[in-house]
Amino acid sequence: MTATADLLDFAAAEHRLPPATRAATLRLLGDTLAVGAAGATAPGAAGVLSAARGWGAGDDACLLGHRGTLPAPSAAFVNGFNIHCLEWDAVHEGAVVHALSVVTAAVAAACHRRGSVDPEEALTAIAVGVDIAAGLGIAAESPLTFFRPATAGTIGAALAVARIDGVGAVADVLGLAHAACAGTMQAHVEGSIALPLQVANAARAAVAAVDLVKAGLTGPHDALAGPFGYFALFDRGDLSTYTAGLGTRWLIDEVSTKSWPSGRASHGVLGALAALRPEIGGLVAAIEARVPSLVIRLVGRPPLAEMTPAYARLCLPVLAALMLRDGRIDPRAFTDLPPPAPLTLIDDGNPDPNALSPQYVMVTLADGTRLERAVPATPGSPGVDFDATAKLALARELAPHADPRIYDAPLDWLTAA
Repeated sequence: MTATADLLDFAAAEHRLPPATRAATLRLLGDTLAVGAAGATAPGAAGVLSAARGWGAGDDACLLGHRGTLPAPSAAFVNGFNIHCLEWDAVHEGAVVHALSVVTAAVAAACHRRGSVDPEEALTAIAVGVDIAAGLGIAAESPLTFFRPATAGTIGAALAVARIDGVGAVADVLGLAHAACAGTMQAHVEGSIALPLQVANAARAAVAAVDLVKAGLTGPHDALAGPFGYFALFDRGDLSTYTAGLGTRWLIDEVSTKSWPSGRASHGVLGALAALRPEIGGLVAAIEARVPSLVIRLVGRPPLAEMTPAYARLCLPVLAALMLRDGRIDPRAFTDLPPPAPLTLIDDGNPDPNALSPQYVMVTLADGTRLERAVPATPGSPGVDFDATAKLALARELAPHADPRIYDAPLDWLTAA
């Protein structure tokens, strides 16, 4: 058996989620849908919806934050954008993959199109899709070049949709999903709104890949390990690093949630500043943070005189200033930005190119007082305190007209006819 065959067997197998894994999947589904409803109010969301409506009308699938419907591929596109556009969506840190974003958008479209779906079937499809998307990230040994949430996300989401649609030709689904993989880190470098559009494209491509297989089309079968497969083009790595552990752990148990709508790499410093804020009684003269190189690469960008919200959400000096001023990061605050904080990021020498922790933060006040905080794990990581109630309340405030089931009964929203 090859590693690819092991992955495909896992994708198609019958699974019964352990109770803790089922609970984690349900919790993360609720988090993802709430974030998506809030994202429907974000800059660019109206344009995305308008464009998707222009592709054709239909009533296959529901939209997060809106009462309308669209054909399943278009709904997956819109919902994928809405889930990721605020940078508030869950992420597997070790994989550097926002797996829930693409998988949930695609699975929701498939469930709505099919009609009434067994809740356990839907939760299992999400857990399997997240596992595969995150597993591809875990197997990667190279720094991000392509946007891994979109590339790995397309594959995990397509195999999850295949479960909902009862498609057994999973090798063809994998091949056509790989053929549709796209998205680079250039959008991240520039803080472009193209970043959530890459998640949107991935969700739509996942639904389309399954639809094409159902229509009789086939795909290449060595899509992961082949000479032009996933691990030759998008990431360097060894797939067996992931597949050797299949069945021994569920990667959705390891997914982290975000307290604030900002790049995940910002959350270690933001969490330290939130904890130290009650002790900061005077002017902050300097903030020094010793962090892994990936943090510097993702959110160490310089502030600009004119910043879009998409750029500012990935600019740690601006985010630090917002945290010091407001005690939280509110998506609406990106239209009223304070001067950047006096922040210096120092590479701590961590050899793992995909690491986001541990971190160490020191705040120096104008009177010379020094406040220090070690960050062994990022806030919202499994086992680390996270105020889900405050996040859900803010999401409701941002999107009060969304279907209430999104907040109160997310599994019903996903699976009810």
